[in-house]
Formats: sequence, structure tokens, C-alpha cells
Amino acid sequence: MISIRLGAPRGADPADVLVIPVQAADQGAAPVGALPEEISAEVSQFITQTAHAGKPGKVEILPRPLRVPTKILVVGVGSGDENSWRAAGAAIARSAAREAEVAVIVSPQLAEHELRGFAEGLWLGEYTYRLRDPKPDQVRLLATVTVAAEPTAALTGVLDRTRVIAARVNFARDLTNTPSQIKTPSWLAEQIKQQVTEGVSYSVRDQAQLAEEGFGGILAVGGGSAHPPLLVQLSWNPPGATEHVVLVGKGITFDTGGVDIKPNDAMQLMRKDMGGAATAVAATLAAAELNLPIRITTLTPLAENMLSGGAWRSGDVVRHYGGLTSEVHSTDAEGRVVMADAMAYAVAHLEPDLLLDLATLTGASRVALGKKTAALFTDSPELLESLTTAAVAAGEQVWQMPLADEYVKDVAAEIADLNNAAGNPGAITAALYLREFAGPLRNKWAHIDMSAPSWSGEVDSELAKGATGWGVRTLVRWLTTRAG
Repeated sequence: MISIRLGAPRGADPADVLVIPVQAADQGAAPVGALPEEISAEVSQFITQTAHAGKPGKVEILPRPLRVPTKILVVGVGSGDENSWRAAGAAIARSAAREAEVAVIVSPQLAEHELRGFAEGLWLGEYTYRLRDPKPDQVRLLATVTVAAEPTAALTGVLDRTRVIAARVNFARDLTNTPSQIKTPSWLAEQIKQQVTEGVSYSVRDQAQLAEEGFGGILAVGGGSAHPPLLVQLSWNPPGATEHVVLVGKGITFDTGGVDIKPNDAMQLMRKDMGGAATAVAATLAAAELNLPIRITTLTPLAENMLSGGAWRSGDVVRHYGGLTSEVHSTDAEGRVVMADAMAYAVAHLEPDLLLDLATLTGASRVALGKKTAALFTDSPELLESLTTAAVAAGEQVWQMPLADEYVKDVAAEIADLNNAAGNPGAITAALYLREFAGPLRNKWAHIDMSAPSWSGEVDSELAKGATGWGVRTLVRWLTTRAG
């Protein structure tokens, strides 16, 4: 990760490359910090000539050959809110990628939210995922960014916390981007295990244990693969914790659709179908590293939905953990089937105060809300407000979708308790199906369908092309608030 330091640029000489954040003003844009006298007039004229209006993340480059600084990057921070500073940080990570070091001129009264946004954008914006070596012109050289602010304890603490969160977002991105011929359930379980930090306990149930204990949904979905299914459990239980949150993350390492096979185009990005598991795990690890005083248990059912003589079939009846049964109407509605087992186990044995599941579950949520917004389902007004507030603060987006009673009848089945694919409206009926496994916790449960925002088809502010690590920032903000 790029090193971010607070204070004056090192050495007596000014920095070779200078970053000047500018905020939207009544006429054009104005620097947020006082500029050195020798460049002030030149920069003001440059802002006017380029018609820079301070748009968040907008970068204009002023070359100054044979002078110091040799280059000035003018970057917009909009109205100065955290999201705008995040966009600015990401833009600098890319615009200055070929520089070794840059210095950033900020206000002497730099606010915590400004530094947090800029640092997070910088660390998330520098992210790339490649299995091949980059071309020479793609190699990132930027190693140090000096933010010209007094290194107070408060600002240093902001940097330390932000670094943890950004690193965990990038860990979730790495897991999700990894091709599925590598990312089997056992490989993913091992990657999680290797990241376990002090105070976090790790356990995994293998196929034999899942069968012995009755996790029929996970076994059914993973039965067609040469790579057996697993259930990973992480626990963070710090002294003094008064609330217990259980997170369940969908971990389908590849989804062919099973017997109800997907068309090729729909299968192309199915390596991302474990994005919910990656988010839940990364957020739990971040909470532990930040020493949040809240108990968290994370369950990630891991399976590969494949075709073989052992694959589950449409018309089968699956018996879940705890005894509820599902009539299989589509083997391509597999995520909810594995998550149902994990949720039922959590309710029966973990005594959670709150239950939250995250899943790349339905294309219907993208149709309803577009590419950047996750669908949030809950019967709890308190969870709705707290999760929405956390998402807004984190620069991510959720929108409440209804758990509409008129579709409850569609989730029922003829020869089993439930129908795993009740049809349209697809995101709503999927949520209603999962709610049945929340049991007595249905008023303390929330479901987030994050299928669309888990992946970006292009570079967009702090998002790299590919996996976004969506939800890690939201969960950490939410858990931090709950921890007090």
C-alpha cells in the first residue's frame, strides 16, 4: 500500500510533484489550503484557464519543466464532504501513479472526515488485480504521499483505522477476483484461515461433518462438484462485548446454474458469486484488528454449483439444518439454499442479537436498483436506519425493498415447506424465502442482496474494474456504531 505520512515534505526543498485540492466555489474553484507565494498566481490562472470547477476527482495537470515543483496536480474535492475527498484520493492514486512521491497541500484545520476520505480513496484507487506481470507503463511507482497537516493523535488514528479497512476491502477484492479454477471451497477456506488474527477463532466443517449434522442445503448444492462443500466459522468475542451479531455470507465459488444451466454470458463472471462471504469475512477481520467491543460470528457456506451424476435436480426435496424442507424449482437458485442452512444453525445455536446475511443473490435486484445499489430487506426499522446510515457514510448505497406479504404464498411448495425459486419479483421472493430461516429473529434480521454493486465493469472513483469489495466499509461503519 502507498505510505501516507502527515507533516511537511521531507528535506528543505519543496516537493517535485505537488497536489492541490480545490473546492467548488461561487466562481470556479479555490484551493483548500494556502499556496506558497511563488506558485499562487500561476495556479489561480491555471484554474481559470482550465475552467476547473472543483468537481470531485477531476484532475488537471500543470507541467512546470525545469522548475520546482516540476508538476502540479489540481484535484477537485467538490463541497468537501467525505465522498468527494474519497474521489480525489482515488484520482491521485491513478494520475500520480508514475511519480515516486507527491505532497498534498491541505488546510491547517484538516478535518478527520477529509483525511479519512482522501486516504481511503488513495488506497482503494491504487488497487489492481492481475495474474500476469504488468507492462512497463502500467507499473505503479507511487510509494509515498505526504499530506501537509500536523500529525495530531486524532489524524494519526484516522490513518491507522482507515488503513485497516482499506486493506480488508482489497482482501475481499482479491478473493472475489480470483479465477474459480483456483478458488475451490477448500482454497477459499484456507485463504480465510491464513488471515485469522489474534483473538479470532476459526473452524471449518467438512463434507462428512455437514452430513452428520444435517446441513442438507449445503450438501445438495455442492454435491455435483469434485470439490466438496465446507462451512467456515469465524468468531470475534472480545471481553466486555454486550451484543452478538451473526453475519452469513454466500460463498458459491462458481455457479454453473447446475442442471438448470446458465447461458455462457451469464456464467462468465460467476467467480464473483462468493462476494458475500468475502465481505462478511473481511469485515469481521477488520473489526477484530480495530478491536471493536462487539461480538461477531461469521458463517460462510462454501460450495461449487456444478454438473455431474451427483448434482442435485429440479424436483428434489432438500432437508435443511433444523428440519425445514425446500422443493427445488431451480438449481440456479442455489445461494439461498446454502445460506438457509447457515441461518438456521445460527438461530438454533449461536443466540445472536442480530442476524445479517449478505449475498450476490439475484439479477432482479440489479434490474430494480441498477449497478451501484444493493437491495436491503428487513422488518426492523432500527436495522433499516442504522444500515442505511452506515452505507451513506461509507460511500456505498443501499435501498429498502419490501418484504411484501402478498408474495408469501408463492414461497410455499406442494410437497415441501418451501419453494426455492418462487419467481418474480425475484429479489423479493428470495428474501421472503430466507426470512423463513430467521425464525424467531425475523424482526432482528436483515438481508442484503449485493449482486450488482459487488462488481464494476469500469474504473469509477475508488472502484477498480472488477470486484469492488462492496459492503466491507458499510459493515465496519455499522459495527463501529453498534459497538459504541
